[in-house]
Amino acid sequence: MLFGLIALAIMLIGAAALVRSMNASLFNAGNLGFKRDLTNQAERAVATVITALQTGGLGTDAARQSTTTASNYSATLLPSNAQGLPNALVSDSAFSAAGTSGNDISVTGQAITVRYLVDRLCVNSGIATSTHCTMADDPNPAGGSGSEGIRAEDSSAGGVGAVGQRVVYRLSIRVAGPRNTQAFFQTTLTL
Repeated sequence: MLFGLIALAIMLIGAAALVRSMNASLFNAGNLGFKRDLTNQAERAVATVITALQTGGLGTDAARQSTTTASNYSATLLPSNAQGLPNALVSDSAFSAAGTSGNDISVTGQAITVRYLVDRLCVNSGIATSTHCTMADDPNPAGGSGSEGIRAEDSSAGGVGAVGQRVVYRLSIRVAGPRNTQAFFQTTLTL
């Protein structure tokens, strides 16, 4: 009977450890689910910004030459922290100088808020030039194919500089979710 009680005590300790381990696994799975959902919700900001840059209030070169806080847009590179995130996105108090909280995207029925900032990677406002802006090569010149672009870049073909360049924009996103979870995302794009 003594051995039976000892075996029963060992099984009780094992069952308690198993339950505790299962709770930790469920907690970690829940956190990963929150993170995955926040990643998916960040796509809402990407779609909003691309629409604004193509056909919305920032749809023309003239509109993108100056800062527009009403559109969460800066014509110059925003000061960033060591991780490369704009300080205005990390701090709610500093955000009002760079954007409007009215542009935040709230997901209906969920405790998720998406906040974003777009900055042009230039040191000066005004017309974008390669002397003060980060530029990217046009991957496919208008009316051309990829092979024509390669030939235009090839100096032996005599077409150096024939490929156009485009201004690079940085989109920074902060997604705040349930239980004070936050996720930050960044991407660059050209028009």
